[in-house]
Amino acid sequence: MRLDGKMAIVTGGASGFGAGIAEKFAAEGARVLVADLNLSGAQEIASRIGGFAFETNVADRSSVAALAAFAETEFGGVPDILVNNAGVTHLPTSLEDVSEDDFDKVLAVNVKSVYLTARAFVPGMKARGSGAICNIASTAGVSPRPRLSWYNASKGWMITATKAMAVELAPSGIRVNAVNPVAGETPLLKSFMGEDTPEVRVKFLSTIPIGRFSQPSDIANAACYLCSDEASMVTGVAMEVDGGRCI
Repeated sequence: MRLDGKMAIVTGGASGFGAGIAEKFAAEGARVLVADLNLSGAQEIASRIGGFAFETNVADRSSVAALAAFAETEFGGVPDILVNNAGVTHLPTSLEDVSEDDFDKVLAVNVKSVYLTARAFVPGMKARGSGAICNIASTAGVSPRPRLSWYNASKGWMITATKAMAVELAPSGIRVNAVNPVAGETPLLKSFMGEDTPEVRVKFLSTIPIGRFSQPSDIANAACYLCSDEASMVTGVAMEVDGGRCI
């Protein structure tokens, strides 16, 4: 029960890594608010873990503000933990062939969302004098794969933002860390690969020394540690959970 009594928000919590994080946090004692554009999926996860669900577009200021207001009502205060997990990618293609709409969507969901949630939740964390923020970045921000250039760049931004936030917010008692997953068994896997075939899977797995894709539980375990009091001296870290891919 490492998160006993904690209040946590997990964005993109209806599936994939986010669902795994929500389930792990609840199992460790946290009250969890699952925020996702997919409300029915969020409600399914929330009902499973005894949490709350809220339909949220993390790239929209008014939607994030509504999430903050809902959290204030349900939690009776500011969350102890914020996990910025929601993310999207463009399909693998030459960088000059990615459409402007796809580029804008990647930057809005992967980059702007971190700014918007910071504006919504950091002031309250500062006033309380404590908080933990975990950004789900990617090994793509450390060791970019070809033909995913703008996705890679968005995750590199998230890693730098994590370090910048950590330095600025540490005096206020707020820790900020990131987790860098390798490609995982989530709904985004097919988008990363372009097509899900045995041949493409073998090609991807050949870059991961441990020889398997990451699972939601792998990322959830890392996020749980970083957001728990066990990591009270850890901030500004971008933890690679990647089976050795970035070595």
